[in-house]
Amino acid sequence: MTGSAREFVVEADGGSRGNPGPAGYGAVVLDAATGETLAEAAEYLGVVTNNVAEYRGLLAGLRAARELDPDAAVHVRMDSKLVVEQMSGRWKIKHPDMKPLAAEAARVFPPGRVTYEWIPRADNKHADRLANEAMDAGARGEQWSPSTSTADLDTGGVVGAPATRVAAETSGEADVRAAKAVASPGWGPPDMGAPATFVLLRHGETPLTPQKRFSGSGGSDPSLSPVGREQAERAAESLARRGTIEAVVASPLARTRETAGIVAARLGLEVTVEEGLRETDFGAWEGLTFGEVRDRYPADLDAWLASPDAEPTGGGESFAATGARIAVTRDKLVTAYAGRTVLLVSHVTPIKTFLRLALGAPPESLFRMELSAASLSAVAYYADGGASVRLFNETSHLR
Repeated sequence: MTGSAREFVVEADGGSRGNPGPAGYGAVVLDAATGETLAEAAEYLGVVTNNVAEYRGLLAGLRAARELDPDAAVHVRMDSKLVVEQMSGRWKIKHPDMKPLAAEAARVFPPGRVTYEWIPRADNKHADRLANEAMDAGARGEQWSPSTSTADLDTGGVVGAPATRVAAETSGEADVRAAKAVASPGWGPPDMGAPATFVLLRHGETPLTPQKRFSGSGGSDPSLSPVGREQAERAAESLARRGTIEAVVASPLARTRETAGIVAARLGLEVTVEEGLRETDFGAWEGLTFGEVRDRYPADLDAWLASPDAEPTGGGESFAATGARIAVTRDKLVTAYAGRTVLLVSHVTPIKTFLRLALGAPPESLFRMELSAASLSAVAYYADGGASVRLFNETSHLR
């Protein structure tokens, strides 16, 4: 590589509405010196996983850069930590669908000609927009057109053919196109936007967990046990492989903050604490088993089992009060993380409540759900107020 070689920046992204689900990618090639957009590429992929779409976006961006100058040096910027770490050689590529794509991407330019950098999603808006344009077009039975935006598509496109555009627009035109671009969820109209997806992680075990003792926000606030820390590590590895988490939010209690810290460190993210995600306060029942509560406070326990408005003995928090708190917290977080995938590290009752509210299920459904330590659940929230439960009590990462 000589000193006169051109230098490009490739920004790429991929997404799927569901994982797997209807998917697409976007990629843009920029002049490293001026920031000028030199080429764009996007394609609707049909039903694939989010990670496969991201790799396809990388591959398209590298190919577009090679078409411009096969002797160039390329710096890739992506918000997928999984792809960046794997292509940089720091993480192993285990998934059979991604191995051939990664190998193909590594062959586009000679070894040493391409470098990789992880960036926040907010800094990858151009490629993200293109990916959503491609998915929007696919939802209409079309393919992304290199000559039009989402607001003015050429309906003669053929699904399955990737499209590339060599850009010659002014920065003002680009701003207008960006303002017109709209993302859409899998089953909704194109103007609803991508959903806010909450991946709900229950904290790992504490010393109280295997003893099945009430452990809310009014008790001893135990930390994770050695088993619980191992569970958190396994959850972190599983989430890192998926590569879709963009933020981590945790309850203020010790066991959730510790679990969230282990996962966030693995993902290269920071932890935000949200008071609304705390566990129910079980009052005088804190630290007791169900049998011990039955022996000591039988009337109060019967009332609690019969009505969501009943409080645990000693002024604890009713399920109705917890539900109202979670609804407020949900709305706050949906607004804050619109269109993004965020990990919420919380407790049994709040996570069950998220699921109950999403399903429109009655309060007594809380007693009919099993939620294991360090399990994963997921709910997507759309701009029209609709919700979709996508995962419940997933524990395969612990086996």
